[in-house]
Amino acid sequence: MNYILFDGTVRDALLPFTFTRPVAEIRIGILTIREKWERHLGLTTTTLTEEYLSLKYPMVELENNVMINASFLPKNSLVEMVINLQKNQAIFKGDTLIAFYTNDSQEEVDFDTYEIIEYSEDCLTVENNWDIFSKNDSALREDFELITEDRTSESIPKSVNAIAPGNIFIEEGAKLEFVTLNASTGPIYIGKNSEIMEGSVIRGPFALCEFGKVKLATKVYGATTVGPHSVIGGEVNNSVLFGYSNKGHDGFLGNSVLGEWCNIGADSNNSNLKNNYEEVKLWSYETENFAKTGLQFCGLMMGDHSKCGINTMFNTGTVVGVSANIFGAGFPRNFVPSYSWGGASGFSTYLTSKAFQTAKIVMARRNVEFTEDDATILEHVFDATKKYRKE
Repeated sequence: MNYILFDGTVRDALLPFTFTRPVAEIRIGILTIREKWERHLGLTTTTLTEEYLSLKYPMVELENNVMINASFLPKNSLVEMVINLQKNQAIFKGDTLIAFYTNDSQEEVDFDTYEIIEYSEDCLTVENNWDIFSKNDSALREDFELITEDRTSESIPKSVNAIAPGNIFIEEGAKLEFVTLNASTGPIYIGKNSEIMEGSVIRGPFALCEFGKVKLATKVYGATTVGPHSVIGGEVNNSVLFGYSNKGHDGFLGNSVLGEWCNIGADSNNSNLKNNYEEVKLWSYETENFAKTGLQFCGLMMGDHSKCGINTMFNTGTVVGVSANIFGAGFPRNFVPSYSWGGASGFSTYLTSKAFQTAKIVMARRNVEFTEDDATILEHVFDATKKYRKE
């Protein structure tokens, strides 16, 4: 069977992260949503997403296909239902479509003609950008079980102070000495060729993905995920770094999500709790206003390729778009549009010619090419977000 992950109705609620990727490429827990589904299905998948993203993330349609809503994270019972889908069948949870069977001869899908199968169990969904960190604890525990089932961890080095070592899994090539790992509060996963430097103290649940790095004397509280080739230092709490991003110095990052190719300057901090302890509101691209999150703790949402200078201070519930460059004294406003250049004293437009030049240099440091497809996507984001910038 051919499986295709589609963005569904939540794509705009997951901006700025879905400006540059389909919903399926969001990392929550240890794996991306696509990687989770592919492990469960035992097959590769493709994507139905926005047209401007389709060059980099193409859809492969065969004669018979099952379409899966990428905002739903796989669970054994749900995966079984998806695998057993037959022609003219669809799976719903309430009014929300999860999956349906289709073929390439269908010009349109009329669910009035389908047999509707109700999925009644609870499962993890990613429907808002703050879900990525707020549900990371549960997702990380599920991924840990999925990845480590029937496998044996590398040995924990003798110099490591390990609490609940049965909840610690170390992949081949990982380096760690003289660190404290407390897995009594949740599992700790240490990926291939990653490194945790001396003096670091980590409390689970925690995931350090392939080639990730934890710098000297870092303090980490669960549930935190450090994506592939990412670096953390200082103090980090309940945050997700998708991949190739750096928060390598002292300073606090909490209840936050960083996309790819982000950099947080030394001694930068974000607030994750309002002084009056009230519910945090976040900028919504859907309503173009600030939306209630239902959360008391909520920090920084930063899109791909955005950076901040040293000693940057982010207010509670700040949303930064794609390819923004923030610096200077004071608190920048809590919604920074894509391609903004400046800080609390004001912003100008960060031109794509300069932004792309920086992106090429940054990506080359990790031996990753900045492609024409990347440029096309980022050009689209520049045009689509122009209305938010004061030019």
